[in-house]
Amino acid sequence: MRARPAVLCSVADQGVAALTNILVLVAAARLSTVADFARFSAVYLVFTVLLGVSGAYTGQPLVLKRGAGEETRGACRSAVAFTVLAASAVGALLAAGCLLVPGDTARALLMLGLVLPVVLGQDAVRYAFSTLQQPHLALLSDLLRLVCVLGALGTQVYGASPARLIALWGLSALPALLLSTALLHRSTAGAPLLLRPMLRRGHLGQRFTVEFGVGNATSQLSVLGLGAVGNPLLVGALRGATTLFGPLNVLFTSATSFGPPLLGRITDERSRVRATAALAAVLATTAGVWATVLALLPARAGRQLLGDTWSMAAALLPATGSQYAAMAVGTCGLLALRMLDPRTTLAIQVVFSLTTVAFLAGGYVVGGVLGAAWGLFLGSLCKAAATWIRVDRLRRRPPAPPETVTAGASPAAP
Repeated sequence: MRARPAVLCSVADQGVAALTNILVLVAAARLSTVADFARFSAVYLVFTVLLGVSGAYTGQPLVLKRGAGEETRGACRSAVAFTVLAASAVGALLAAGCLLVPGDTARALLMLGLVLPVVLGQDAVRYAFSTLQQPHLALLSDLLRLVCVLGALGTQVYGASPARLIALWGLSALPALLLSTALLHRSTAGAPLLLRPMLRRGHLGQRFTVEFGVGNATSQLSVLGLGAVGNPLLVGALRGATTLFGPLNVLFTSATSFGPPLLGRITDERSRVRATAALAAVLATTAGVWATVLALLPARAGRQLLGDTWSMAAALLPATGSQYAAMAVGTCGLLALRMLDPRTTLAIQVVFSLTTVAFLAGGYVVGGVLGAAWGLFLGSLCKAAATWIRVDRLRRRPPAPPETVTAGASPAAP
């Protein structure tokens, strides 16, 4: 595909995937009692974490592959097969652990374990299509999944159990998995299937999984911790403000997960960095425009979006909008680093995730909820600055001398 249609398909695919998750929660809320929806949400949160781990371990290293040769096609086959096998093993352990545990939550977790290979396998094929520069096939798969999941949940009546909803939601991804697997087989037939390299020490997915855990767990737990020991309204206000920026999360995820194959079309390293910097400027401007639109919303429209939380969330919009602008720059900085040297991002993620927690706590001590929001902005700003400083240093490094291979010796493995 040409670059522009490929970008549009990648962003549309992320939008469809995000819309599917939102509509699943909306449908479950309408079909469940308050208690059952709480159980469904808890199980869905477990799935969200497993989905993030799966994407970090197999998906993100996969999209760093360049070209469409036999090695790349084999990597796509291997990543999907590894995901399905790993999900089957984890799902079997989860189901077995919940088999003898009473309660609706345990039964819902049991169902999640049974459908886990289907939902994670379908997601892994999306990364494979992106790597093969066929994002339109990923979009087709996600559109089919959206139609199937809405059709399956639409047949249910009020009072459906969490286990039943989880089972229907998971099995509704089966047609999309079968279609995308058939399409992937057509593109990768004959390519080698190698699973052992993904378990070796040094696999990039291990680093990216740690980054996912550090980047997500520290921010989530710090907000919850401050809400527990300080003002509980902190959690609701920050969550409400963050929810309003959901569309930007879709764009950031698109850049991180599916940007490398698109930017990889640019052969010159300096040109790729400049293109990534331009993307950072576009995303940061988009964040500023979106924050301005939200700030100009009438109070009535805001209350329809967030209910009673609107009044507190609206006061945080300048800080949260600034935070998302900084996040846009930092996200693209990490994207540039992963294309230059993917092993440099872990230290930045760890250090500046902890820095953000410190700014969050300090801001709360100084200025309450609003201070905490500005603390999150300062943490994101420092992280963005650090990523681009590192990008500039890597960009200015002298080219590595060519390796010499003596007779009878083989080149060192990368």
